[in-house]
This record gives sequence, structure tokens and C-alpha cells, in this order.
Amino acid sequence: MRTKFDEQLRQLGMKMTHMGNLIEKNIQDAVQALLSQDTETARRIMAEDELVDQEQKKIENICFQLLIQQQPVARDLRTITAALKMVTDMERIGDHAADISELTIAMAAVPYPLRGENIRKMAGETIVMLLDAVNSYVNKDIEKAHTVIAHDDIVDNYFVKVKADLIEVIRENPEYGEHAADLLLVNKYLERIGDHATNIAEWVIFALNGNGEANEH
Repeated sequence: MRTKFDEQLRQLGMKMTHMGNLIEKNIQDAVQALLSQDTETARRIMAEDELVDQEQKKIENICFQLLIQQQPVARDLRTITAALKMVTDMERIGDHAADISELTIAMAAVPYPLRGENIRKMAGETIVMLLDAVNSYVNKDIEKAHTVIAHDDIVDNYFVKVKADLIEVIRENPEYGEHAADLLLVNKYLERIGDHATNIAEWVIFALNGNGEANEH
């Protein structure tokens, strides 16, 4: 019975990794589409958000089967509970990639008032956080989970930089105000992705040692 349970937990980890990789690609493509004003890719990402939702449902079903069929002991119960909480944050990250894509379409007709290098770097840091958080769960690596939480400071620093740049654009070029406001929203979505990755890491710590619980950022 334990062998079957361990195999189902392994399958759960594989599903979590797959969902994380899917979301990683969507974030990467969403930001690239934003900066290149590629509306075709943006529309594809919005459509593919349904795939992320489907992966969430598959993982939840595995978790519910484990809870019903296997009567897990304390640590196993924490592992399953953490997965259920984590996929909620992962699905929200996927939503933010779709949100960025929606703004990309809205902004496509006008040249951007800002070079997007800091936005690109910020997105890259959120991807590192997401993948490391999921990997820390799969590999039961509590140190990596703590590293993810500390990494959120880097994302927050980029958030402040981008916000300051955009406020300066609005001040110096009021005609770009609406565009800059939309880019401020993109900046906020990326900052929220970092917060959700932090939540995921906090649930990993809960699963591994029973201490702490993710905050609702």
C-alpha cells in the first residue's frame, strides 16, 4: 500500500513540475509579446490559460484521491495539503500572464514610452522564483524554499525601479499617461507573481516541517 502511495506522490510531483513549466513559458512569452507588441502571441497566451486551469484540476483530483484512498499520516497530509494550496497560487500566476497579454493587446497601437529592460529583468526573476519554489517541493529542499522567499526582495526592488521610471514618464510626457498607467499595471502583476511564488515556498516549508503557513499576499 505504501509503495502505491509513494508512486502517487511521485506522479503528483511530476504534475506540479509540468504545471510550473507551462506557467513559466507563459510568463516568458507574455513579457516578450508585451515588449515586442506581438498581439498574436498575446492572444495565444490568453487562450492557453485554460490549459493551466486544466492542470490545476488534475492536480487537485490526485490530491483528493490520495486523501480519500490512502488515509495519509501527518507529514503526508501536509504534503498533500501544501500541493492543494500551491496550485491555487500557481493558477493565479497563470492568470497574471494572461492579464499582461490582455494589456499587450490594448497597448499595441502606440509606441511604448519606456525601454522595457527592467520589466524584462523583473519577469526573469519571478520565473526563477516560481521554478525554484516548485522544485523545492518536488525535491523536499527546504533551503531552496527559504532562498525563494529571500529572492522576493530582488523582484520588489525592480518593482520600485519600474514604478519610478513610469512616474517620471507621466511627469515629463503627459500624453503617454494612459500607456504608462497600463505599464504600471504590468509592473504590479509581475510583483504579484513574486508574492505568489513566495506563498508557494512558504507552503513547502509547512509541508516539510509543519511550521509556518503561507500568507495571503
